[in-house]
Amino acid sequence: MAENYQLVDRQPGRPLAMHPQKFALWLFLVTVVMLFAAFTSALIVRQADGDWLVYDLPNLLQISTGIIVLGSLSMHWAYISAKKDRFDQLKIAMPLTVILGVAFLVSQWMAWGQLVDSKVWFSFGNPAGSFFYVITGVHALHLISGVFYLIYVLISSLRSKVHSKNMLNMEMCSTYWHFLGGLWIYLYIFLIMNH
Repeated sequence: MAENYQLVDRQPGRPLAMHPQKFALWLFLVTVVMLFAAFTSALIVRQADGDWLVYDLPNLLQISTGIIVLGSLSMHWAYISAKKDRFDQLKIAMPLTVILGVAFLVSQWMAWGQLVDSKVWFSFGNPAGSFFYVITGVHALHLISGVFYLIYVLISSLRSKVHSKNMLNMEMCSTYWHFLGGLWIYLYIFLIMNH
């Protein structure tokens, strides 16, 4: 009995659709999402136990939110400027984004000061304030790393290493920065609804 064999036309493997460094960044972002999902879930579960300290959120959080939105807009401006080789605009947009990132961190520090003035501390008694400090503090740590990445891309752009034919670091920095901005907006809304 004759067996029928079909020849399969095998094409060489397609290259990865995403640069390995971008893929690593996205994996990192997924872990950050999982981390903050755990924090926010833990807050909801603990809050349901009762004896939850009710406190007013610092007014500076509204300013912080405005600052991070402006930082996201200036980052987009920097990205578009680099993509179109508009170096004069890039040299304005990148420092502006760095300044707005630092301003966000300063406003967060001042918001913590407002909480301390309201006698809401990081304590082991009632964890309501502690959750606020942990959630905003871990976000601030990620934002500090984002500011360092911004500074790296700024220095690279001043050395003419960021342009339409070399966008990898600009794309990754932009993705990370917009992610941090979106994460903060989620956290701010969450904290408004669950403080």
